[in-house]
Amino acid sequence: MAIGVTMYTFDIQLADVDRGVYEDLSIRVARHPSETDAFMLTRVLAYCLEYEEGIAFSEGVSATDEPAVLVRDLTGALVAWIEVGAPDAARLHTGSMQAERTRVYTHRDPGKVAAPWAGKRIHRGDAILLNSFDPGFVDAATGVLARRNTMTVSITERRIYLDLNATSFETDIHTQTAA
Repeated sequence: MAIGVTMYTFDIQLADVDRGVYEDLSIRVARHPSETDAFMLTRVLAYCLEYEEGIAFSEGVSATDEPAVLVRDLTGALVAWIEVGAPDAARLHTGSMQAERTRVYTHRDPGKVAAPWAGKRIHRGDAILLNSFDPGFVDAATGVLARRNTMTVSITERRIYLDLNATSFETDIHTQTAA
């Protein structure tokens, strides 16, 4: 018998001082059996860091024609294509063609994530931002994940202060372009 998705709940207090975004969020995240806790938590962090009206999770790893997180405007047009993990150059090319902005959030070594993109055709590659965190940050935070989570995310001067289930973590947000 195949194992199904596992549902996680996050009650989040978001304070993004850098962008002037202050929200209380309650989100449910479906974690596919092939998805790691680190990937799922990176999806949640990407959601918080890109939060704006119209943001949503896609169908996850089974949605091959959509990113992990996306933003649509009121007309339904795709505004942001937000990948998580280590997408290939073709996905970034597609995302950049379809959306006004394309972002990648990774819990992995950004140099190793970006290396396969070198020399590949990526539409507006110089405008695609690859965001990563300090080594070990996401892995440490996954150690306190539960099915129901209480989370405070504060971002100031490109630094995240995360309180997850009464345990505190912090990291810088490292950014480079895809090209």
